[in-house]
Amino acid sequence: MEVNFLPIVSLREINLSEEQTRVLVIAAHPDDEVLGCGGAMALHRDRGDEVKLLIACEGESLRYGEAGVGQHGHIEAAAAALGVNDWSLLGFNDQTLDTTPQTAIIDALMRATEGYEPNVVYCQSGEDVNSDHLALFRAALVAFRPTAESVRSFLTWYTASSTDWAFPRTFTPDTWVDISEAIDRKIEAMACYESEVRAYPHPRSLESIRAQAQFWGTQACLPFAEVFRTVRRVELPTCAD
Repeated sequence: MEVNFLPIVSLREINLSEEQTRVLVIAAHPDDEVLGCGGAMALHRDRGDEVKLLIACEGESLRYGEAGVGQHGHIEAAAAALGVNDWSLLGFNDQTLDTTPQTAIIDALMRATEGYEPNVVYCQSGEDVNSDHLALFRAALVAFRPTAESVRSFLTWYTASSTDWAFPRTFTPDTWVDISEAIDRKIEAMACYESEVRAYPHPRSLESIRAQAQFWGTQACLPFAEVFRTVRRVELPTCAD
């Protein structure tokens, strides 16, 4: 039987708690985190939640050679724009995750989060055209399977120029987060990735990112939104006083 989810338009429902929440964001490449959940990250920080960002690949060696483009600085600036200061690279080379043993990716995720015990996990979608995204998603499914008891919400995001370029296009969101108060910070963070921003009408242009957020928002009668697909949500019974 198909289960239909109502749109979620605040972080309280994702957190499943009014208390401070530990949030984990797992991105394949620098800029994926901003494209997918930059607004949600900023809002989590606004409400006092901890946010840990993990980026699997360095995101420059394949396209820009050994000299690179200063991606480390771009990551730091983008994270700062969103209010995030806890971030790290897992150290994999660009476009190699699909040829890396899955256990190596799982181990890297588990080492990087040892002792953190996230309550909310955001990750790349397994329905993207990019093979790194798929490999990371599969590894995250194992690393944060139901035996990871701290995880109450596990969601995947939509990545412009990857989710939309897959075929068949199977990403169906069930969660809309109102990012109206964070859309400008999302755009500011994306602008930090000078090597990744493209001219309009490319999906990674700043104009397109704003328009996409506006489009998603209209589906839930919101000015701007980010959308997610739920992998798992665990609601525990509350005890009466």
